[in-house]
Amino acid sequence: MRKVEDLILFLSRQLAKLSESKMLLVLAFVTGLFSGLAAVLLKHLIHLIAWMLKGWFNTTAESFLLLVYPGVGMLLAFLFVKYFVRDNIGHGVTKVLLSISKNDSKIKTHNTWSSMVASSMTIGFGGSVGAEAPIVYTGAAIGSNIARIMGLSYKHMTILLGCGAAGAVAGIFKAPLAGILFTLEILLFNISMTSILPLLVSAVTATTISFLFLGDAVVFSNSIESFNLSNIPSYILLGLFCGFLSLYFTRTTLSMEDKIKSIVNPYKRWIYSALSLGLLIFLFPPLFGEGYDSLSALLNENAVSAVGPSVFGPLLDNEWFLLAFFASIMFFKVLAMSFTNAGGGVGGTFGPTLFIGGVAGFVLSRFLNLTGIQVLPEANFALAGMAGLMAGVMQAPLTAIFLIAEITGGYVLLMPLIITSVVSFATIRTFEPYSIYTKRIAKDGELLTHDSDQAVLTLLKTSDLIEKDFKPVSPKGTLADVVNIISTTKRNLIPVVDEKGVLQGVVLLNDIREIMFNRELYNVLYVNRLMKEVPATVFCDDKMDVVMKKFETTGAWNLPVTTRDGIYKGFVSKSKIFSAYRDQLQQVSHE
Repeated sequence: MRKVEDLILFLSRQLAKLSESKMLLVLAFVTGLFSGLAAVLLKHLIHLIAWMLKGWFNTTAESFLLLVYPGVGMLLAFLFVKYFVRDNIGHGVTKVLLSISKNDSKIKTHNTWSSMVASSMTIGFGGSVGAEAPIVYTGAAIGSNIARIMGLSYKHMTILLGCGAAGAVAGIFKAPLAGILFTLEILLFNISMTSILPLLVSAVTATTISFLFLGDAVVFSNSIESFNLSNIPSYILLGLFCGFLSLYFTRTTLSMEDKIKSIVNPYKRWIYSALSLGLLIFLFPPLFGEGYDSLSALLNENAVSAVGPSVFGPLLDNEWFLLAFFASIMFFKVLAMSFTNAGGGVGGTFGPTLFIGGVAGFVLSRFLNLTGIQVLPEANFALAGMAGLMAGVMQAPLTAIFLIAEITGGYVLLMPLIITSVVSFATIRTFEPYSIYTKRIAKDGELLTHDSDQAVLTLLKTSDLIEKDFKPVSPKGTLADVVNIISTTKRNLIPVVDEKGVLQGVVLLNDIREIMFNRELYNVLYVNRLMKEVPATVFCDDKMDVVMKKFETTGAWNLPVTTRDGIYKGFVSKSKIFSAYRDQLQQVSHE
């Protein structure tokens, strides 16, 4: 351990000799290297566990184990998090967004590995979630902790956090451009153009690592046909379908998780979720794990193979029953994902989004083919559906378009991907302004956005702007005590605080100016007769937009700050807020 610390110290000294921009590029390379290795390791862990558990299945009789496996994985992940990690590590992308807006881009050290361990158990045992959100959390934690060790500023720590996230996405999908766009569209809203270079370095490095260990084949091999202009109306229809399906996905996921988590006892919650998830996977085997094997089969126009060992047996030979089977999967996957996450498992919505989108594209095209309305290439529509649902659920159309193109080698379908993604995005934005990652934190006022003004207000913290050079006086004090304080302070108001530290009111200099030199009143006029009620109180944990509304409503220039139980902490002033706003705006807008 001592040698490792000495090595880090030596490297830190060497990097300190570089210019700031060069040092950031070197650290971006290191971040991409470790993020890529983490992505490779996570994929191997998931596949190894899944192969050990079900690689030997030969008949439908063995599929009864699918009733048990997911619950066991969820329980192992729950116990690992509860007794070893002792921290909430679910919903990784949302956690990264919160760390940027609330915690100065600092992510705990254990997040560099804890999400990988928990998600590999969850998904390997069949939990119906994706590995992408946990690896994004891992990559972001790697970048954040490298920046912290090097003592970098908030701005550069945020950039390295983004480098870790970009490297993680690029590494797990072998898609460098998608990794960069994911970071720009979802995480780092106000990054400058000159800061994109570190993201490029990290994403390319992670992709190279992934190629070295996983080969250079695309993630999803498929049977793509050339784009036909006559199919444009059908792609528009698919975009509309994906938009409404995205709305169902987002709202059902959030409401289901809230309902399941309302079960207070975590073990009862696990039992309920494990039984429900096991039954769903038993009836619909493609719901097992990420579902990428089934998705690959659909992309290669082998729908029967995508089903796997099923209790429905000969019924699947009927084309319409097979269509109904996959249509059901499209809706049940959302429930399966919610049961997994709420029941104690650790995973993300990224993978399920791609899976449901692929199934949606297949279902729509197969329906039109069976009815004879039109003859459509089902693999093409499955790919477009993946992009469409991703654009709707994550509200990141550029990431969706280029991710699907990169992971399938399907740049020949760029036009259909664009059409479907844009229509889906426009459709869901009509009903839902926030993505599945941002809906909850936007409600709490903690979301950074592309709006620089709103982003700055989100970054400003009330606790950092408290002025504490106001000298308090007791309500039992006299005019003499007030005059004594006035003689030693430059402030024109005095907070009145009782012996318990609770704010009672304020004494204004203008109110006592006419009597402050009347010595006859010094010992007979008490503070409780001089003080006034404050027009409004700011709480230490108030969001800055709430604080600004209080200033606007009261017309005050200074407002007292207290805890929720009234303990006096100081004052916050408009001038201090405006000064901090200007400084923060410069950091957000410029390199």
